[in-house]
Amino acid sequence: MELPKVDFLYLSEPDMIQAGVKNMAGCIDAMEDVFSLMSKGDYMMGGPNGNEHGIKMMFPKTSNVEGMPLDGPDRRVVAMPAYLGGKYHLCGIKCYGSDQRNRGKGLPRSILMLTLMDLETGVPIAYMSANVLSAMRTGAVPGLGARHLSAKNPKVATIVGPGVMGRTAIDGFVTAQPTIDTVKIKGRSQSGIEAFINYCKQTHPTLKNFIVCENMEQACRDSDIICCGTTNAPVFEDNPYVNGEWLKPGCLVMATSAMLMDEAFMADKTKCKLISDNYKMYEGWGVGREYPTQKTVSSLIGMRFYDLVASGKMKREDITDIGDILNGYATGRESEDQVIVYAVGGMPTEDIAWGYTCYQKALEMGIGTPLHLWDKPDMA
Repeated sequence: MELPKVDFLYLSEPDMIQAGVKNMAGCIDAMEDVFSLMSKGDYMMGGPNGNEHGIKMMFPKTSNVEGMPLDGPDRRVVAMPAYLGGKYHLCGIKCYGSDQRNRGKGLPRSILMLTLMDLETGVPIAYMSANVLSAMRTGAVPGLGARHLSAKNPKVATIVGPGVMGRTAIDGFVTAQPTIDTVKIKGRSQSGIEAFINYCKQTHPTLKNFIVCENMEQACRDSDIICCGTTNAPVFEDNPYVNGEWLKPGCLVMATSAMLMDEAFMADKTKCKLISDNYKMYEGWGVGREYPTQKTVSSLIGMRFYDLVASGKMKREDITDIGDILNGYATGRESEDQVIVYAVGGMPTEDIAWGYTCYQKALEMGIGTPLHLWDKPDMA
């Protein structure tokens, strides 16, 4: 039997940009595909329940082993495997290393790469830079929420955490809801806030008003869409807190990272509707652990959903997955006055969809560097 030679395509960050990785409208469309497929069960992720965000390697706080890396702010190595069906029908793994100290070295906090693989053989199809890809899909999932869950004609969007996630979130909001003309910003540093405002002015000329907020109450009041995208705070209680009494009727609240919220408000179905990107992911993290889970698992708002169910304050059926809304299995917004809280956790299925879309565009445009793995495997 003649063994096949194997080649795959390498796509650098400039290659990915040329292939359209920054096309927010296309990325939101791809996320719509992802959640529709996930609602139908046409996907698989890691872990025993097939719904793990990824496999995380952490380092110890202290060690007697010479040279052992020690724990630090956001220091971790993560592998995120997944299969996605539909027109994608392939597997992939996003891998990254993260360390806040990277910023002092002129590097991003996290450096990410995505491998796409043939479903049957595991043969690599493409290996690509994934920093911009990951940032775009992180903004596109809130953008998808704005497309399908926002009240009509929103005007005011709030960004809590005006960093990379904040920039791609506002990209998603403006793309999905072009009536937005005002942005409220809550940030930690003046330089970061100014950089975000400059980005908005250069990228989105329809944004006319910028309001810098001193506290979360000011950031939340009178906003139509609120997105929290700050890095997890070292102390859980220091993460952004949203009080339901601060929210205007019809507000859409979401978090791509840590967010705290008034539990009684979230549990009151007359005041609030809870929507998840994939409740099974949060459920898998929580099963077998004590609640509240913030001390053992995650500060993501989706884990607060799980805590409400685990504590008996809500029922599982009170949490609606956005894919079920897209497929018509469940209702989304039920009135213009309804407040919606949308949990966003990030999943490798999203990376595969947008990575594959960019890969196909790269093939069409002749972009990238073909790499040779073997003519025939030496140890077959």
